[in-house]
Amino acid sequence: MQVEQFVSGTWLQQYQYKSFSPAPVNQSWEWLDPGLNTLLEQASRALAELNALSLMVPDVDLFIRMHITKEANTSSRIEGTQTQMDEAIMRKEQIAPEKRDDWQEVQNYVQAINVAIEELKTLPLSNRLLKQTHAILMDGVRGEHKTPGEFRISQNWIGGSNLNNAIFVPPHPNQVPELMSDLEKFWHNEQVQVPDLIRIAISHYQFETIHPFLDGNGRIGRLLITLYLVSRGLLHKPALYLSDFFERNRIAYYDALTVVRSSNNLLHWLKFFLTAVVETATKSKETFMAIMALRHDVENQILALGKRAENGKKLLMHLYQSPMISVGDAAEILAISHQAANSLVKQLEGMGMLVETTGYGRNRLYMFVRYFELFMK
Repeated sequence: MQVEQFVSGTWLQQYQYKSFSPAPVNQSWEWLDPGLNTLLEQASRALAELNALSLMVPDVDLFIRMHITKEANTSSRIEGTQTQMDEAIMRKEQIAPEKRDDWQEVQNYVQAINVAIEELKTLPLSNRLLKQTHAILMDGVRGEHKTPGEFRISQNWIGGSNLNNAIFVPPHPNQVPELMSDLEKFWHNEQVQVPDLIRIAISHYQFETIHPFLDGNGRIGRLLITLYLVSRGLLHKPALYLSDFFERNRIAYYDALTVVRSSNNLLHWLKFFLTAVVETATKSKETFMAIMALRHDVENQILALGKRAENGKKLLMHLYQSPMISVGDAAEILAISHQAANSLVKQLEGMGMLVETTGYGRNRLYMFVRYFELFMK
């Protein structure tokens, strides 16, 4: 199939509404536009550089946890949650009761990512894996009654208050199994010659168009991108997440997906997607470089703690994973008394490593601000 000649699908009359029936994607793809080749080369190079750097960073899994938390928070925010990044790294009891539902959605997303990445070690990327991941995502939160872990058997829609005034109506539920089967075959079909970044760009568009679940399609569709890259060995660590780019360019993101369905303009979507990969991979690489520089700096500072240096370093390793703690957390992590933990935290605060964030007299929380801010740029 030539990208420039792609026909995205047809509208089918259902009872009192029309649904969109997307064209299958499990086929070879080619294009004439040289600009797409240039972007594909840039994106492939940026991704390879990020992957190589992630393999060079000592204890990289510590820092990947913050990447995952940021992705979970950002992808959830695209869908309307209001949790801020500093709240995402807090414990549930530290969150205001009225914010805990949104907070739980972010935590579910973190768990869904971690479990899915682990499952890829023994399971291929598949509809089965997506269903398992969806069940975790929707557990105990809004949408928990919308058949979590199962493809929909009723009609859904995007925008508007009902099927008649919806912005977009995905395919009829009877079509979902066949369309998702076609998509799964496309991920693994070695007989078709399609570069991986083009394959996952098309796959993300197709997944969002099929909208196979009643809820959570945006988050699962964006997670699919990282799962595909890991499963194909393009990333050895899950270090690339496009949700930050998609959120900052939210209108353009939705428009790029919509224009495929409305005008058959798949080329525009592919260029948008590859641009997202270039920018995000470059940004992630810069973050890793900044982390290594910061780590060198703060670990030299830790040596100034003298006899507390060993506990200081242990606490620092925890802060790389979750850069907000209380004195009670520090005491538990280090298995020391509350008094000793308080003295250590105060010393780290005096060094400028930790910053108290609550302003409270009790139940104070301290943030490793310099590290946290690396993920906010």
